[in-house]
Amino acid sequence: MSAIQRGLQRPMLGPGRSWAFRNNTSGLLVNSSRCISKSREKELLKRHEHSLRGKVIAIRREDQSVWERRAPLAPSNVRRLIRAGVKVIVQPSNRRAYPAGSYLAAGAQVQEDISTASVIFGVKQVPIDALIPNKTYCFFSHTIKAQESNMPMLDAILDKNIRLLDYEKLTDDNGQRLVAFGKYAGVAGMVNILHGLGLRLLALGHHTPFMHIGPAHNYRNSGMARQAIRDAGYEIALGAMPKSIGPLTFIFTGSGNVSQGGQEVFQELPHEYVPPEMLRKVAEHGDANKIYACEVRRRHHLERKEGGGFDPEEYDQHPERYISTFSKKIAPYASVIINGIYWAVDSPKLLTIPDAKNLLRPAYTPWLPISVGAPALPHRMLAICDISADPGGSIEFMNECTTIDTPFCLYDADRNKDTKSFKGPGVLVCSIDNMPTQLPREATDFFGDLLFPYALDIIRSDAKKPLDEHNFTPAVHGAIIASNGELTPNFQYIQELRQQNTIRSRHKDNGDVSKSRTVVVLGAGYVSSPLVEYLHRDEDLRIIVGSQYKDEADALAQKYPGVEPVLLDVVERPEGLDEIVDTADIVVSLLPYSLHHIVAKSCIQSKKHLVTASYLNDKVKALHEEAEAAGVTILNEVGLDPGIDHLLALEVFDDIRQAGGRVESFVSWCGGLPAPECSYNPLRYKFSWSPRGVLLNTLSPAKYYHEGQIVEITGGGDLMSTVQQLDFLPGFALEGFPNRDSTIYKELYGIQHANTVLRGTLRFRGYSDTIQGLQLLGLIDPNAHPILHPNGPDITWRSVVCNLLGLANDDIFYENLKQKLAERLGSEERAKSIEDLGLLKEDPVLKLNTPLDTLSHYLSKKLVYEKNERDLIILRHDIGIRWPDSRLEQRGINMVTYGDVKGHSAMARTVGYPTAIAVKMILDGEIQQRGMVLPFTPDIYRPMLTRLRAEGLESFETSKWL
Repeated sequence: MSAIQRGLQRPMLGPGRSWAFRNNTSGLLVNSSRCISKSREKELLKRHEHSLRGKVIAIRREDQSVWERRAPLAPSNVRRLIRAGVKVIVQPSNRRAYPAGSYLAAGAQVQEDISTASVIFGVKQVPIDALIPNKTYCFFSHTIKAQESNMPMLDAILDKNIRLLDYEKLTDDNGQRLVAFGKYAGVAGMVNILHGLGLRLLALGHHTPFMHIGPAHNYRNSGMARQAIRDAGYEIALGAMPKSIGPLTFIFTGSGNVSQGGQEVFQELPHEYVPPEMLRKVAEHGDANKIYACEVRRRHHLERKEGGGFDPEEYDQHPERYISTFSKKIAPYASVIINGIYWAVDSPKLLTIPDAKNLLRPAYTPWLPISVGAPALPHRMLAICDISADPGGSIEFMNECTTIDTPFCLYDADRNKDTKSFKGPGVLVCSIDNMPTQLPREATDFFGDLLFPYALDIIRSDAKKPLDEHNFTPAVHGAIIASNGELTPNFQYIQELRQQNTIRSRHKDNGDVSKSRTVVVLGAGYVSSPLVEYLHRDEDLRIIVGSQYKDEADALAQKYPGVEPVLLDVVERPEGLDEIVDTADIVVSLLPYSLHHIVAKSCIQSKKHLVTASYLNDKVKALHEEAEAAGVTILNEVGLDPGIDHLLALEVFDDIRQAGGRVESFVSWCGGLPAPECSYNPLRYKFSWSPRGVLLNTLSPAKYYHEGQIVEITGGGDLMSTVQQLDFLPGFALEGFPNRDSTIYKELYGIQHANTVLRGTLRFRGYSDTIQGLQLLGLIDPNAHPILHPNGPDITWRSVVCNLLGLANDDIFYENLKQKLAERLGSEERAKSIEDLGLLKEDPVLKLNTPLDTLSHYLSKKLVYEKNERDLIILRHDIGIRWPDSRLEQRGINMVTYGDVKGHSAMARTVGYPTAIAVKMILDGEIQQRGMVLPFTPDIYRPMLTRLRAEGLESFETSKWL
């Protein structure tokens, strides 16, 4: 525990008095050692005495923002420089916090013309037309990352022979910044978030003492803000915080000036510091009459990926070897996070996008007392003040800063941001990138005192002379970005970055395909159109569609401009697969699931992510460790059965557990069907995906739990004899049969107490009987048959049926053929179905070796959706729930979706949209799990459901008590 934390518990002093002792009387923090002492100042002034005399410098007015009221040097700094013989010109500004009179009193000249100054100091960027040639300029230029918006200014600086020094690069030997506004960023940030917390809690139904704290810029100085906070603290100590809110915990990340500035303000409240390991205890059982704080340093949340532990030297050299446990060990118990750490690329993030989804989910909070009229908080985490203001940095989901005009936004678990209201789901975030300007006088004093010793060195600069003729200190020399018309050696990389950016920009302007991310879609069949349509909404995505049927890929390209069609045969030309995968950021496989392991291997080799809508089969599952080691996400089962059925079930299971219930039975049915008016064929079915897969599934084995017992169905056709008639939607004549192995879902779904677990396939009544007829005849046999060899003699469907019946030839009388067929099938109705399918006609057969493949091709043409026909998806979950009071509820989750005859089919939408949503979630960093992944965690299934509902794919519930 730090010295600041020790001894903070003091007796109550009454309203308006401090809760914690002052560290000093100067207002500076204990660790602000870079503010020089009087003796050190005299030494520096004496050293530069001769070189300073007669120099002319200027302080320019700020025009970057209407809120910018700071100056680089305060009147007190100016007075010291003038005493040392420096002439100081101050450009007039009515916006500057220190008025012109203060600088005049310090001895400066206030005038518009600053051209006689050799060195010009500012805070923010300078407009191009205001840059004076052959001068030395000092300001935050925001050019060191080749920021595109500031490159014209940098060009002008080079053209005008200006020497540019950037405060951000004034660093010591360890790379630590020497001059910054950090402390007052922390002070202003703390005031702002307390103000926002009051508004957020009020919107949630709770009046608190925080309501009397305003934004930082409303106060004349930080002292007045602290007085308001002390008054709020007095009310809190007297019990004014609603008990329904529970104990509040504030987490401060880091221990530098930013964090210490925030803590200095926080300590005006009645508080107690606790170590990280005590956070859960105080979050659940703490005192509501004070607020708990925890200062989190690197050692508290960073640990080696292998072996654990923390070594600061190793971390500085190899941050990629470490992970952060902040989201698991600290954030779940935080009410407010004050983030003030510096984040570098490759360093672990404090909170990722998936972390936010978990933390911002509505949760049962047993530590909060229930009281009438006291609405529950949506989740423990209420607010984040991201003072570091590094978009996409340590707080990954904050990809843009807020502003003083609009200081807050509500960020919810589905990545929505609301800047207009304090009411609704999510966490309140304040991430203003120029917070210190809200306390401009104090920030100017603080910054000026830090800058002063380096200004003594900078003032000697003559931009007309070569840089090597100067003898600057290492800190000053290292901060010079441009001199004598060139970038200095340490910053020549800026030109390389600019060239890369220019190439990308030129391609974009020319309509080239150089977009930031590339999606490769393998397959252009039934379900690809809505997937491509959804992804095509993002103008920054390059979409390539590969198919062995080029006309299908071309059709997509014509429908969605910019989509690139590619001829690709994964089986016959696998090297082409590797080539196209290598161009991608992520691949979507809509190919038959038997090919997914081939695609997965290619993606792992190229370190590209993969999404499939199909079941995770054993061959793909075996690649888990390889994918994980390669840092690749392979997300499976995100279509429909498997897919949406998982998402809806898991959402309900989670809600049941949160409410204290237990799942005792789960029966799920799902099927893609023709709309009733289009189901006039013998199968009562039409094909919206692979006919072979549909028929082959009727031969599959199945296994499920029924009242605690495992029921197994062997393959080869027995499945069709287990069909159940279903009446959960009385307007539909439905039947269902078990689908694959349902027993694995006890563990996968986390419903170990369920006695019955069955997942089944839905069809209209009559389907199974016709399928049994086809099976008995031998037309769904996956083995090769001599009569169907592609090089054999031409035959008709009547000949095929006669051969399968064992007849010597096909010249039998038609009625006798029907009779023999009925005898074989044991039913005249089945024989009639075979006849109605056209299989007794003299139509020629396209022979594909096996009866299954031959029939599949035939039915794909025979039972196709006509132009004005539509399909239907029906999904039903029946869930038996035992509640704590022993009552049993039977809940039904239903989804009924029709296709659009002028748009996408229901099957295409329910497979294509969730797959596309999953692709976007991976690209946007919402899914960061690596290896083989299923959509079984809340950070995946909840956002997917929200976005599917936005596309019109909604469900409804029914319930009855037993």
